[in-house]
Formats: sequence, structure tokens, C-alpha cells
Amino acid sequence: MKQSRMAALTAVVAAAALALTGCSGSSAPAGGGGDDDAKAAAIEDVKIIVPADPGGGWDQTGRAMAEVLTGEKIVGSAPVSNVGGAGGTVGLAQLANEKDPATLMVMGLVMVGAVETNASQVRIEDTTPIARLTDEALVVVVPKDSEYKTLEDLVEDIVDKGQNVRVTGGSAGGADHILAGLMLEAAGLDGQEIVEKLNYTPNAGGGEAVSLILGNKVEAGISGIGEFQQYIESGDMRALAVSSEEPAENLPDVPTVTDEGYDVVLTNWRGVIAPSGISDGERAELERIVTELHDSEAWTEVLKTRGWADAFLVGDEFEEFLEGNIEDVTGTLKNIGLIGG
Repeated sequence: MKQSRMAALTAVVAAAALALTGCSGSSAPAGGGGDDDAKAAAIEDVKIIVPADPGGGWDQTGRAMAEVLTGEKIVGSAPVSNVGGAGGTVGLAQLANEKDPATLMVMGLVMVGAVETNASQVRIEDTTPIARLTDEALVVVVPKDSEYKTLEDLVEDIVDKGQNVRVTGGSAGGADHILAGLMLEAAGLDGQEIVEKLNYTPNAGGGEAVSLILGNKVEAGISGIGEFQQYIESGDMRALAVSSEEPAENLPDVPTVTDEGYDVVLTNWRGVIAPSGISDGERAELERIVTELHDSEAWTEVLKTRGWADAFLVGDEFEEFLEGNIEDVTGTLKNIGLIGG
């Protein structure tokens, strides 16, 4: 039985740019004091932390950022390091101890959910929000020789066979896991039934999910379009549906989840945060750097190539969005039984 339910966890895209004046010198340690807090030393290099293994959407985002930041000479260097585990919360814990203010960590909806499902001691609220960058639809795929021809075939089989139908994707409590739960809820299951029926295998990076799907170790997979697109185009995976409100530009022939009869819309946003305790000036300097990244033609080309939507929010607007998103995601995770009420 299908029931309609709209689940949209993204906000209307807005953009804001902060102007910075009177900057000189070199970067200083986080957490200064007095008038110095309002003065940003010019940041010439940044570190980018990707809190996931290579191959997934966060890794793609971090490396694309590094390429544009250095290629456009916005900064001199932007080395990327991967710190995978627990939906990004291992990396989040590392960021909590980071002393260099010129540090950006890639994060997003996946981390919001993982903080709750992993009961992380370090929370996103303990960091400094910098900017939201992108928004991406998810895609539900099956191996090329799968018996499932439509999304309904897959969902109804999970309802009937439960744990015998294996689904893989990103971290537990992340966007992929949430979408699986919401589709089952739209099919008529309640929170406890979803927990009992859904056999979900989480992964620390997109590459692991790809291996499971291509190796026919699972019946289906869910991830951002950018992570699966090349395998869909090569014919190694078959796309059943995308999670956006309208068909995706880079997969125009694939129906939406709603088109397939399950009234669910869910997109996966990504952004960057910085260590806590940095000065107002250091925060403004990081916001300036990310704003220059966003405004560059090179970044516009990255968005087009990857099929990512421009979802830029910076500074206070991003912080306000983040607060609301944390509340929304927590409520959804409770409704579909992924965390306790």
C-alpha cells in the first residue's frame, strides 16, 4: 500500500557575500582576544579535511574545492586529507581539536544525521559554520542484471521480504539511509516496521558502495547522482529513480521517486565548517575565501560537470539554515525509527 508523504529537508537557496576590509599579515592561532578578534590576518593557505574515505561526494567536493582554490590563485595551497569513519563524526572529533584556524571541513546532511545516530559527543554546533555550497539529488540504482525494473518492484519486495533485500549507501543515518526509510514509510510501514524490514549496509565512502553493487553483493544502492553517474552511463548500474522534485538534468530520462508513486523529496546538501574558537576576523577571512571560490567561473564549471546545484549560503544565513536542518533531520530520524523518540 502506498501513502503520500512529502519529506523535504532543504531550504530555499539564498546567497550572501561578506565584504572584508583592512586585512594584513599572516594567519594567527585560533581563539585570540580583545580587538585582535575583529582583525583577520590574510589567510594564504588552507587545509581541507574530508571526513570520509576517498571516492564519495564529500571527497569529490573537497578535491574540487582544492583544485579551484589553487587554480584560481585564491590561496597558495589547499591540501586535502581524508579522515573517514562513522558518517563524518570521526573527522568532526578531529576538527574539535584543530588549532589552525585556516582549516575547512567538508560536511553536510549526512553528518547532521550521523551525529544523531552515532550519539556523537562532538556536535556540529561545536564548530564554526562557514558556507553551504551545493545541493544534489540522490539516485536509487540496481545492478545491471537486476530483476527490479521499477522502484515499485524494489520497494514492494522490501515490504514483502524484509531483510532478504539488501540496500547499500553512505553512512548510517545519512541522506541515503534516510531516503530508504522515507520510501518505506511512504509504502505504509511505521517506524518499527522500517527498522525490522530495512537491511541497510552503510559505507564510509562511495567507492565501497560501488563495489558492493557492481559485485552483486546487494540488491540496490542509494547515493548522490555524481557518485553513480558514470556507472549508470556505462550500463553497469540501472537507475530506478531520483529523489529531486523534478527530473535531474544529468539523468533526464530517470523518473523521480514521486513519479514512481512515493511522495518523497530529499536532496543532499554539502558545505564547509571551521574549528570552534576562531576569531571573528578569521571567520570573515574564511568566508571571503569560500565566497571567491563560489563566484569563480571555474567553480561554476565544476557544478555543471558534476550536476551539483548551486546552494550557496554564507555566514549567518548558513548558520540559521544549519540550526533548522538539524532540527528537521532529528525529527525525521525519529519518525522513521532510526533513532529513539
